[in-house]
Amino acid sequence: MRLLEKRSVSIAGHRTSIALEPEFWAILKREADSAKMSFAGFIAKIDGERGKRPLASALRLHALAAVQVKP
Repeated sequence: MRLLEKRSVSIAGHRTSIALEPEFWAILKREADSAKMSFAGFIAKIDGERGKRPLASALRLHALAAVQVKP
């Protein structure tokens, strides 16, 4: 059983590797598809909005917000 799944993406012309749990990758992929964006473009968008937060943390928080029930 793999706890983390590592993926490489290109952001602003630079390759970076990100390790997340498969469940988070699945949510992010679904969100990218829903936004009609490429997966790399979607990750780059989150990267541009994350401030000083580490990218992996920003991705997890984005995925969490996507699945939270809104009141």
